[in-house]
Amino acid sequence: MIEFLDLTKAYGGFVAVRGLSLAVRPGEVYALLGANGAGKTTALRCLATLLAPTSGTARIAGFDAREQPLEVRRRLGFLAASMGLYARLTSRELLRYFARLQGVDEAQLEARVDDVVQRFGIAPFEDKLCGRLSTGQRQRVNIARATVHDPPALVLDEPTLGLDVLSGAAIYDFIAEARQRGRAVLFSTHHMSEVELLADRVG
Repeated sequence: MIEFLDLTKAYGGFVAVRGLSLAVRPGEVYALLGANGAGKTTALRCLATLLAPTSGTARIAGFDAREQPLEVRRRLGFLAASMGLYARLTSRELLRYFARLQGVDEAQLEARVDDVVQRFGIAPFEDKLCGRLSTGQRQRVNIARATVHDPPALVLDEPTLGLDVLSGAAIYDFIAEARQRGRAVLFSTHHMSEVELLADRVG
């Protein structure tokens, strides 16, 4: 479902990722473990079509991230710690907006938004402007935004960064549920405790 094939990304003479190859099967959680600066985020951004690899490639469900970026994006839920939210939209408005961007049918849109609002405990602040949310609330909305179209592949870049214990636990529960539903999950971390708790395999 998720594949890296000899992927390399260089910035001039600096090689951020060199010859990365791995695969994540449906129903599997794969952890990328490494120190800050090890190249985890760069690799995930290549997979998410945000960066073009220098050589090699990455694929989602057989679609090439470089040659078929729209097909990759339709099948991918991508969460990055650096992603912001539109401050002047409420949480629910933002989720509706991204559901439409991802092509969710209007007949199913409210049901999909309701599902992620309940799953991530967003209901208490669904009508609050995103610019006024706490760090943990923003991260819950961010992961709901990334998954509102129910993609088969999930890529989470340090998903619990800066979160309190309860918000982190909600994300752990979500990853476990995604595995049970047959989703392929790739997440990066530098916390061994998260690897031990969540991962089937580690790179």
